[in-house]
Amino acid sequence: MNTKQNRKTIIILTMVIGVAALIFLGYFIKESKTGFFYPDSATHSTSENKHSSGKIFLYGETHSVQNILEKEFELWSSYYHNDNMRDLFVELPYYTAEYLNVWMHSDDDDILDILYQDWAGTAISSQEVIDFYKQIKSQCPETVFHGTDVGHQYGTTGKRFLEYLESGGQEQSELYKHSLENMEQGQYYYRHSDPVYRENAMTENFIREFDSLRDKDVMGIYGSAHTGTEATDYETNSVPCMANQLHKIYGDALYTEDLTSLALNKEACGTDVIQIGGKEYTALYFGKEDLTTLLPDYQCREFWRLEDAYNDFKSNPVTGNVLPYHNYPMKVETGQIFVIDYTKADGSVVREYHRSDGNTWNGYPVTEEILMEN
Repeated sequence: MNTKQNRKTIIILTMVIGVAALIFLGYFIKESKTGFFYPDSATHSTSENKHSSGKIFLYGETHSVQNILEKEFELWSSYYHNDNMRDLFVELPYYTAEYLNVWMHSDDDDILDILYQDWAGTAISSQEVIDFYKQIKSQCPETVFHGTDVGHQYGTTGKRFLEYLESGGQEQSELYKHSLENMEQGQYYYRHSDPVYRENAMTENFIREFDSLRDKDVMGIYGSAHTGTEATDYETNSVPCMANQLHKIYGDALYTEDLTSLALNKEACGTDVIQIGGKEYTALYFGKEDLTTLLPDYQCREFWRLEDAYNDFKSNPVTGNVLPYHNYPMKVETGQIFVIDYTKADGSVVREYHRSDGNTWNGYPVTEEILMEN
């Protein structure tokens, strides 16, 4: 697989939020002389001798999709009220989730508003995500968030959370230590654009947080690129993805489910006309997906399906670049032609044409890029 091909195996996905003066992490709360509240550091200490025997219920998503968010809240509400579950793992940095925990016990939404500003331009920057977290705060108020991603927004959210801890005299706390480590992870990831490093770091962070809970069951919400128990990392396909690595450790205690089918557009968002080789084709437009959180060199991609075009291009040679069906925002069937525009960070656009012949790659049904005559 070349780099271009592997780049296409991504699924855009995840979410979360936080500002105030009370942190509750689910167990004991202490009050400092300065009046700041912070959790007992023992609640975040990881057992070095054994892994947790708790269960993990992991759900893969496409970020900021209303249908998926509604399903995720339904699932979490059930675990929370029926199974007394309190720990929700999310595809956010450690310090972002901790800031959300502060917000959960605040009287206003100042922290959440600030986090929303920090998320500008990312896949989770949406009102639907904000509403999702507000619903958790109002209906599942004892929820404790655990962020296990590398340190996105380290210069804004990360810096602000450190200042919050410093104002409470918590420079020696586990919260401060893990926040610094998480910021360093983010700096490394963005400096090197290394998806393998991110996948492994997410896994290590997840294990540390989960094992620290000492046999409690948890639910997790992550982009579906990270939740396949037999999948590899989304870009290089050189290492097992997070869930795949977790499955090797926790076995049947890990349950995963892909919710991305709820994001499929049953109907096109609009209709365009695309001309190829002097012939005009009706092109159904199925929307835009943000790529910034997974591929710093890209902004987004857009999808069209050409109507009644397969026979015209069924003999065109393929490039070897494939795109699994689950990357598409609509249902893909054999015998279709697709146009995909990738907008790079510099604003330039790369257009690809894909054909669905019913082929598979690494067990996934895929479309293949085809060459068009000049």
